[in-house]
Amino acid sequence: MSRMRVSARTDERQPLYLQIQEHFKQLIQLGAMEENDKFPTEKQLMEQFGVSRMTVSNALTQLAKDGWIYRIPGRGSFVSPESRTQADESLEIKHFDASDVKAHDERASSRKMIGFVLPLLEDFFAIRLLKGINSVLENTNYYVSIVLTHNNKEREKEAIQELIKNGAVGLIIFPIDAETYNEEILVLKLRKFPFVLIDRYLPGFDTHCVCSDNWMSAQLAVNHLWELGHRNIAICSDIPISTVTVDERIRGYMEALKQKGSMINPALIVTDFQVTDTIPTEKHPLYHYLKYRTATAFITLNLKLGLNITSMAKKLGINVPRDLSIIMYDNPSSELDGNPTFTHIDQHEQEIGAKSAELLLKLLNCQESVTEPTKVIVKSTLVLGESTRELLVKK
Repeated sequence: MSRMRVSARTDERQPLYLQIQEHFKQLIQLGAMEENDKFPTEKQLMEQFGVSRMTVSNALTQLAKDGWIYRIPGRGSFVSPESRTQADESLEIKHFDASDVKAHDERASSRKMIGFVLPLLEDFFAIRLLKGINSVLENTNYYVSIVLTHNNKEREKEAIQELIKNGAVGLIIFPIDAETYNEEILVLKLRKFPFVLIDRYLPGFDTHCVCSDNWMSAQLAVNHLWELGHRNIAICSDIPISTVTVDERIRGYMEALKQKGSMINPALIVTDFQVTDTIPTEKHPLYHYLKYRTATAFITLNLKLGLNITSMAKKLGINVPRDLSIIMYDNPSSELDGNPTFTHIDQHEQEIGAKSAELLLKLLNCQESVTEPTKVIVKSTLVLGESTRELLVKK
């Protein structure tokens, strides 16, 4: 039976403040936030979740009341030492940091370890991947060890080596953002060690992977905005390096415009920048795009950037969606009464996680059907929300 059991409820139809509570409870339960770790500021939480200050305040107040956090006036909110007790009551999980991976305990000796390596565990995307993996493994003889690499190449290498050293029979790997893949992943391929990549694949070096349809999903976004009358459509990513995922989405974007006979404006493809939470609004690389209305619509290649642009637009007096349409990648889980707030590309992370676990189990069972590298594509869908609308032409 799987070692990972998540009992926390993540019903996307819950009120927003409850969704925020569940998000941070799961981060604490899964070990991504430890006792005395500082919470983001209320302002940062408002931008991250696209909600009001009152919603954030309600969520933090209840977390404090339930013993998950403690608050220090003038300093902020912190993970409570008592939160570990709260987490242990609702979640049984084996979690390791890449720098401190240890052998599984005696209770797991009759079961086999599968390592799940991922950069970060700070949003709904990663949590949904975990839920998908767990849905497949919970009734098997395998349990999951989670390793966070903090998007660091050396930690990723160390995590892979230590998991195998401590008995992992297979790995599910969500590689870090990098132009080239970790050589340790190439070593796994050469050694024929069972592993599956998530969200990435190795160009020219085929291996088992489960990915979303990046090329087609970008076309879905462009087609929707085009039908609404938008012609100056920007696509942007705050990952300053070239990755397969970003490249495929850019190619899909350009293909969609070509099919419509539209000239491609390189100035509307903005991917060579990186921002921090502390950067002033006027210093943001996209500030001038918004201020001078260079584009009437944005496609952001991740959720955080989409929320960031929404916040900047509000500060500039730009109304979304009346003055600006935004489509972001990933489900923001900001639903109230069943109506999604943002138009977004849903990559179906839970299905990606489930299919990666299914594929790895086939590899571990030595099924002939997967002796050759298998690339599983999970089709994304466009979910309509309230951040896009027909372009208003000024007379």
